[in-house]
Amino acid sequence: MSAVEPTRSGAPSELHIPLEYSGAARVGGPLLAIRGVEGVGWDEIARVRLPSGEVRYGLVLEVSGDVAIVEVLQGTSGVDPDLVTVAFEGRPFDIPVGDGWLGRVWNGMGEPIDGGPPMLARERRAVNGSPLNPSQRDVPSKPVLTGISVIDALATLVRGQKLPVFSSAGLPHLELAAQIAAQANVAGENFKVVVAGMGLTHTDAAAMRQVLETRAASGDLVLVLDTADDPVVQRVLTPRVALTIAEYLAFERDQHVLVVLADVTSYCEALREVSAARGEVPGRRAYPGYLYSDLASLYERCGRIRGRAGSVTLVPVLTMPGGDITHPVPDLTGYITEGQIVLSADLHAQGVYPPVDVLATLSRLMRKGAGEGRTRADHVPLAAQIIASLSRARAARELADLIGAEALTETDRIYLEFEDAFYRDLVNQSSDESRSMEGTLDRAWRVLSVLPERELTMMPAASIAAYYHGALPKGTRRTNAPLGDHASTPAAPGESHG
Repeated sequence: MSAVEPTRSGAPSELHIPLEYSGAARVGGPLLAIRGVEGVGWDEIARVRLPSGEVRYGLVLEVSGDVAIVEVLQGTSGVDPDLVTVAFEGRPFDIPVGDGWLGRVWNGMGEPIDGGPPMLARERRAVNGSPLNPSQRDVPSKPVLTGISVIDALATLVRGQKLPVFSSAGLPHLELAAQIAAQANVAGENFKVVVAGMGLTHTDAAAMRQVLETRAASGDLVLVLDTADDPVVQRVLTPRVALTIAEYLAFERDQHVLVVLADVTSYCEALREVSAARGEVPGRRAYPGYLYSDLASLYERCGRIRGRAGSVTLVPVLTMPGGDITHPVPDLTGYITEGQIVLSADLHAQGVYPPVDVLATLSRLMRKGAGEGRTRADHVPLAAQIIASLSRARAARELADLIGAEALTETDRIYLEFEDAFYRDLVNQSSDESRSMEGTLDRAWRVLSVLPERELTMMPAASIAAYYHGALPKGTRRTNAPLGDHASTPAAPGESHG
């Protein structure tokens, strides 16, 4: 294929002259192969013009000799390789950056889908970005409060942290992601939320928009939505667009920004589809061999930079096919991130929301964001005591399943009572309920007070003196309400329903 004379029409800047080529050597999946190219580099934007006048956009994935592989963002449906014209813009895919993203809904390419005007700004940034320089990173500190008791109390999210949610099909991970995005806050400081939905059904996308409507109206939210029927290549761009917006708000505008990505597994499946179209040698479960480095290129864009006031905190939500935590997506995610929140199908079946498996959940940076001067002085030992007590309760329940509850010791039966109270009074809350940290910790102490004082071996004496209510008479905390009954426990001071 031969290059035509370049023209300035449609150029992305005053100085650049696009290089135009007529025809394509091959069309396969979302890819075009263009021969005879010169001076074309990776990640360049390409404008693909059809005979009808329709213009689609693409990215250069690979250049080998005089052949460029272009990934068409809107797909190649209806593209005749002999009649297409491709112009290379000489710049990577970028977006304008500014405050105009806030309070709006966009697609995965940064185009408005809420009926409003396009985003316009003087400054533009490439969406690929780059991971933060490790030598410039600052230690994550201070919490991001979600209003969700089980997370705030036992797996505290810290500013600058990467804390994924591991789920399975059929569990309310999208509902939890929307609740985190709607309720999260940092006390008294500038705070924004960026949500990227990937591969969502239209029903899920509409539900997420509805839950986040109030936050969007306040101008604190950017919502980037990619639906299941959007081109697969757009799904690959979606988290990059969201993170580019977040980086600008955090490191140029000194905001604390929470980024929620859901569902990362859909993103990885899009990568696999594009990789197969390129004819690459597959890795585990047919995912590309570079899946780890690709995920790291997203996750490592969050954090804090020394000398900058802002931060980017990341909550990626991903589904584990078949509930398999060794699946490549959760497995590789676990190597990059600092902990995980794991949802349980068994708790969901019992009506508990959010159905968090506490003994499989961990926030490795919790001690950086909890304790005196951050949440409350008793927070960290209180969390440790509850987790240790839950472990003892689980062992007692397994023993009861083997030999019967009647054969358990009195102490073991108290631990079973503690476990019931824990899920009923602390974990269980409605999806529109936001609890203060003070109210959450007070609830935790009421639950812990089911146990006799002699069992609180991890608690300082001063905390016991200040907060321990004393073990209540046997059976006091038992109710006939099922675990899923949100009305079984009244809201503590500082808690609210949306």
